[in-house]
Amino acid sequence: MPAFADLSAHGVSGLQCPMPDGSPTHLLSRVRKGNGAALGELMGLYRGYLKLLVRVQAGKGHKNTDPSDVVQDVFLKAHNAFDQFRGTTEAELAAWLRQILARCLADSYRRKQLREAKGRSVRAIGAELDRSSQDWVAHLVSPRESPSQSAERREAAVLLAQALEKLPAQHREAIVLRQLEGLTSQQAAERMSRSVDSVRKLWARGMVELRQILKGQS
Repeated sequence: MPAFADLSAHGVSGLQCPMPDGSPTHLLSRVRKGNGAALGELMGLYRGYLKLLVRVQAGKGHKNTDPSDVVQDVFLKAHNAFDQFRGTTEAELAAWLRQILARCLADSYRRKQLREAKGRSVRAIGAELDRSSQDWVAHLVSPRESPSQSAERREAAVLLAQALEKLPAQHREAIVLRQLEGLTSQQAAERMSRSVDSVRKLWARGMVELRQILKGQS
């Protein structure tokens, strides 16, 4: 199961960062105090994360799904229903957004009458999204850490998506294809129209860069 196991070998054991004014916790507090602009800023923190989730779903056969369109739909629904969100942590917010994303994906699949989506419930799609998010970071946070330490951390999958966005496009593509979509080097090379050796080098460089970015977030 592809889950960034290589990052653990590079020594990235956890993701902990300070909570500045632009942090999810601070922004959520501002939203609850009636600051409408803070809601847009808060949602913006999850754009890359949600697009990556859609991208991984697209890699499973739903290739006609446009991540940007789906995420825009998620944000619209989240904005309209935000008064129903009762969570207080980033983990709860990310889980809530995944639930909305599952409904948006299910609607998108039905509208396009995708054969692969027949019989798949919102709950099933939501479970897939949850697994994807967990798989990305399964080896990033050390199991030896205490629950209190983990609770103080930003959502690792969100930080990982943000870190991937900072990579050069070709390096990011090689990592997403191999690590998140689970393709072999040969399959990734065919998707990228490159040689296998080229893709392996892009992947290796990208992993080094990703490790550096993640360490800067810790």
